Amino acid sequence: MADPRVEKFAQVLVNYSARIKAGDRVLIEATTQAEPLVRAIYLEVLKAGGHPIPLVQLPDMFFPGHEDLLITHGSEAQLDFVPPFHKLAYDQFESRIRIHSTTNTRSQGSLDTTRSQRRNKPAGAITEAQMRRGAEGALKWVTTLFPTEAYAQDAEMTFAQYEDFVYRAVHANEADPVAFWQKVEKEQQAAVKFMEGKNQVILRGPNVDLTLSVKGRKFNNSCGIHNMPDGEIYTGPVEDSVNGWVRFTYPAIYGGVAVEGAELTFSNGRLSKVTAAKNQDYLLKMVETDAGSRYLGEFAIGTNFEINKFTGQILFDEKIGGSFHMALGAGYPETGSKNKSAIHWDFICDLRTDSEILVNGELFYKNGNFMLK
Repeated sequence: MADPRVEKFAQVLVNYSARIKAGDRVLIEATTQAEPLVRAIYLEVLKAGGHPIPLVQLPDMFFPGHEDLLITHGSEAQLDFVPPFHKLAYDQFESRIRIHSTTNTRSQGSLDTTRSQRRNKPAGAITEAQMRRGAEGALKWVTTLFPTEAYAQDAEMTFAQYEDFVYRAVHANEADPVAFWQKVEKEQQAAVKFMEGKNQVILRGPNVDLTLSVKGRKFNNSCGIHNMPDGEIYTGPVEDSVNGWVRFTYPAIYGGVAVEGAELTFSNGRLSKVTAAKNQDYLLKMVETDAGSRYLGEFAIGTNFEINKFTGQILFDEKIGGSFHMALGAGYPETGSKNKSAIHWDFICDLRTDSEILVNGELFYKNGNFMLK
């Protein structure tokens, strides 16, 4: 018997997140593990009058930059090759729905870092198209996750527990998930409005002493449109404004490698000092990817208190209520960010204890809660 939560999940993704209309060409990226959700999305796109185009691959042949077999066995020319179908879809289609659905979340951790880094560069051309056309409103993209045994193991849950966790987080277990996400949008809008026209942001706490500027930048209300699940407000800080240090309280996972105890120091926007308790060499290698990989492309505050534990999946973990995260590398153009890079790597820090955020000298956030009047 089909899980009714999968059908509800597909309805939210197609009709709310991606807002599919008649004539829309919709790329559906997934692995074979996500077959039930791919099938449900395909049918929902048809109902909406769109044109579903599934790109369903084996788990070790997923989207560019996550192709284990290619990174292991490909020649330099093959590593540099930009997949033409992905490029065409990201340049021309009206929508893209990506479903993370791997069977081994650590497979890339054993790959050669230099080769992985090289593969990230052509993959960056696809990411650039996504961000640019997304900012223009020409590409309605959404990223989500389908439960697998691998994700459940990372989260230290049984598979059934993890399924419940995922469907609860996206609210596919409710009669009207869209109403929930519309409520999230309304609640977060107060914080977004407060940030309009502001300049200086100061973060203080046991794990952070950081100053940055958001002058001329826009905070976005992340409420289930680009990510599902969701719950954050985010912007792109002024590139040369970031000064100070932050010690991240959760592992930062990129390309299947978990960097633990990362501490970053910034000077005039540029990452000037990097240390980590585990996998420091990998972190040092990745921040040398290109000119933009030592600068921040994103600053965000997580607002989803239903995601109350670290699971090893950034799609969920960056939304943890009472945390903030920053991304090294590519920024979202719609926020005003000018930073470009082949990477976008999120790092998460808890703010629920003895921590605060000041905006233009006014207390904005304290111990995990907005202090709006």
